[in-house]
Amino acid sequence: MRVVDAIAEILKREGVEFFSCFPTAPMIEAAASAGIRPIVCRQERVGVGIADGFSRVSNGRRIGVFAMQAGPGTENAFAGVATAFSDSVPILVLPAGYARDAEQTFRFFRSIGAYAAIAKWVEEITLPEQVSDVMRRAFSHLKMGRLGPVLVEIPADVATAEVAESSINYQPVKATRSAPNPRDVAGATRALTQAKNPVICAGQGVLYAEASDELIELAELLDAPVTTTLEGKSAFPENHPLSLGTASGVSPMAVYRFLRQADVVFAIGSSLTRHNITFAGIPPGKTIIHATNDERDLNKHYSADYPILGDAKLVLRQFVEAVKELRKGKVPQRSGGVAAQVKEAREEWLKQWMPKLTSKEIPINPYRVMWEFMNATDPKETIVTHDSGSPRNQLVPFYRATSPRGYLGWGKSHSLGTGLGLIMGAKLAAPNKFCVNFMGDAAFGMTGLDFETAVRSGIPILTIVLNNSSMAVETQSMAASHDRFRTRDLGGNYAEMGKALGGFAERIERPEEIAAAIQRARRATEEGRAVLLEFITSEETAYSRGGE
Repeated sequence: MRVVDAIAEILKREGVEFFSCFPTAPMIEAAASAGIRPIVCRQERVGVGIADGFSRVSNGRRIGVFAMQAGPGTENAFAGVATAFSDSVPILVLPAGYARDAEQTFRFFRSIGAYAAIAKWVEEITLPEQVSDVMRRAFSHLKMGRLGPVLVEIPADVATAEVAESSINYQPVKATRSAPNPRDVAGATRALTQAKNPVICAGQGVLYAEASDELIELAELLDAPVTTTLEGKSAFPENHPLSLGTASGVSPMAVYRFLRQADVVFAIGSSLTRHNITFAGIPPGKTIIHATNDERDLNKHYSADYPILGDAKLVLRQFVEAVKELRKGKVPQRSGGVAAQVKEAREEWLKQWMPKLTSKEIPINPYRVMWEFMNATDPKETIVTHDSGSPRNQLVPFYRATSPRGYLGWGKSHSLGTGLGLIMGAKLAAPNKFCVNFMGDAAFGMTGLDFETAVRSGIPILTIVLNNSSMAVETQSMAASHDRFRTRDLGGNYAEMGKALGGFAERIERPEEIAAAIQRARRATEEGRAVLLEFITSEETAYSRGGE
């Protein structure tokens, strides 16, 4: 068989049923012949996003795959892979490469070199007989340790080279996890149980480890409030009495208040990366317990008083048992005082924002769209993601994710238009969920034509476009240029475009029409249609920052 046929066979053994792609790449025909469904996108970055969203919602149990041609294909896919790398998402990228002797005649863009900085692992198949070993290494990196994208380049002459079928000695890679040193856990547990105002900060590692139950159990044992990073949003149910919400660049008041009051912060499954979008940060003077599966994150931006290395599920289970052991099985009755304080802070904060959330103004205030959406949908049956800029800032603090991966938060690398691919991948991973992407008009301009990919491929998602005809988030940074040359202005009728691309689409201009439009959209997705709702909104630039 040919090398690409051997790779297709290996993908089947690893459980791959579809992959996103953009022609021309020999893997497309080989995989299709093997019964793996190709989903052809309109641009490579969205195709990478589809693989990304699939892997996230699958918690890395199933791996999203993307294939593209050499040269232009690898160049266009770069931003999507950078996003997956920054958010530690395991995707397999299979670029076609130039023939092995091509480098001698021209300086081609080669993915093997260019992607090394934004991938967990890159490797080229240089000899046909290496295919099983290379793919085994690739899937080992995809399934273990800190996750991230893996790239395997397939040179054109190697792709079609013959390899003996008997040499494809491949069995699926089994993942393994590491537990922390019990002595490290014992010391950290003593500090945690002796704390007067502990706060738990959960990251995406809790989601990948499928450790939400253990996190809930520990929080309730300690009567400790829980916040999450942006990528970790949904790791702890945000309707739980101990949930503070998401500690991102925009957050509910309770997050800021409790982090300021904390004496001990227990970060679990988080890199604790200082970033103005994905994590609000830990104030100085706190005792920090930091548990992660990547030693490179320990003491990176914060000095860890109690560093712990291990898988989040195993770490949390050891903490639960250690707390019980310290208390000799006697769990103190919770007074409800912490939960009452959390509730009070939330209600005080919501009261400040209710005028915007329930605004009757025209054009529609985007916060009204978020509020109506939250009241019209069941978060247990929904997967939501956002795009960059205002949609993210307006949605993250208020939307309460109640089940793991019910919300896909991202933002360390935040290219406009990313959310559309993510939500298509999410729908492929969870076909019974109502999958919704919020994006602005600027983001739609980046990737909006791939709404047609959802239509053509039978992926019934809802895309909500918040159209304020402006790049409102840039109001301060582009004041002079906009005043003189109108540089922030945008234009377009995106509902008409959605209809032209074959989807169900509506344009909504009045706030009292929001809820009914969302219900119609949901029914259309249940009928198998991709839906686009365009809301004509105001240039709202107030965000929940600093506890206000």
